[in-house]
Amino acid sequence: MSSFNPKNMSAPERRKFRGLITMLVLSLFALIAFAYMPKEGAPVTYGFVLGGEWVLLKEWIINSKTASTLFAILALVTTFLAIFLFKIKRSSRIVSFIFGASFLMSFLSWAASGKFVPFTGLLQGALLLSVPLIFGAMAGVISERSGVINIAIEGQLLAGAFVSGVLASLFANNWIGLFFAPFAGALIALLLAVFAIKYGIDQVILGFVLNVLVIGLTNFFYKKLLIPYQSEWNSAVAFVPIEIPLLSKIPVIGPIFFAQSIIVYLMYIVVTLIHITLFKSKWGLRTRAVGEHPTAAESVGINVNRLRFKNVILAGAIAGLGGAFFTLGAVGSFSKEMTAGKGFIALAALIFGRWSPMGAVAAALIFGFADNLQGLLTIIGTPIPSEFMLMAPYIATIIAVSGFIGKVRAPAADGIPYKRGGGSR
Repeated sequence: MSSFNPKNMSAPERRKFRGLITMLVLSLFALIAFAYMPKEGAPVTYGFVLGGEWVLLKEWIINSKTASTLFAILALVTTFLAIFLFKIKRSSRIVSFIFGASFLMSFLSWAASGKFVPFTGLLQGALLLSVPLIFGAMAGVISERSGVINIAIEGQLLAGAFVSGVLASLFANNWIGLFFAPFAGALIALLLAVFAIKYGIDQVILGFVLNVLVIGLTNFFYKKLLIPYQSEWNSAVAFVPIEIPLLSKIPVIGPIFFAQSIIVYLMYIVVTLIHITLFKSKWGLRTRAVGEHPTAAESVGINVNRLRFKNVILAGAIAGLGGAFFTLGAVGSFSKEMTAGKGFIALAALIFGRWSPMGAVAAALIFGFADNLQGLLTIIGTPIPSEFMLMAPYIATIIAVSGFIGKVRAPAADGIPYKRGGGSR
């Protein structure tokens, strides 16, 4: 391609071209709004030490206007680098990552002028807020790669949170609550599988109905049991973080990734297993086959609906495990509707990540960072009204599902019931 004429580009090239235009607009916006327009800036302090990790750099103090300018220029430079790579028909995720980080740091330096920003704590909090999103997105990956739309992730997360919190309280044992959380999510997924796969009920409507069902049941038991008998039914405590020797001492990275609760470490294992097995195993090949071409899959001896049934239940179990994080990984006790729409944000992460395990993880981390950033900036005080800060995570979600990131394609048979011997219907 010798020119930047969109008419001469293929569809993927046009999507990348729109992304480059977006990067250019954002970098120029950062240069003007965060660097040029402020007449002066107060020092902003970034803290990099949380606890007992090795100290490489304790604090970084820099004028906010200077920092905003430097990071805005870096974002602009990486944009031109991305344009150059596009022109020679190459791309780099590292360049895109550097651009995104530079833009955010330019904004953060402007918004936190004269404030202290616990940078390591900000990233650690972002990871924690991303944990249920990642579990939910992994559940969505397995289910939708199999051809079944899983709108019921919200209900599966909430069921896992409720069961884990209640059982941990009754038996005074967090491990019992954690063990049964996947069964709670799998039970909701079983209802989804029966009605969606066996009876062909509209999967989107069914998912919303299941969410309402779980919300209603948990609210009922919360009112009748958990509130009046709180000391017995709702008194669990969260898992204590486990520091991995040596790794937890690594500056910045250690406290973020290696000083976490058991549920976070289970998340690492789940994501790794799903990514490897989905693309490197017979099960993964068959799962992708029934989600893309169920008729062809049946022709080579795969029982399409049986595999879909098993995968939907497996997906529910993963979401249920993620739900346990709300209680046993965070606050300990269960509260009314504590998932607060995280299942739907997990679906947005799934779409943003293009139905890929690692892509969904990256998207979930972005949403978690946006959520934690708005909380931090609201606490320290910023020029942005708090109402707009509270909207940040949901704006990121809307951007993800609105097509702003370019056209995305779900698995071809996603949401289409399959009748054995008769194809999709």
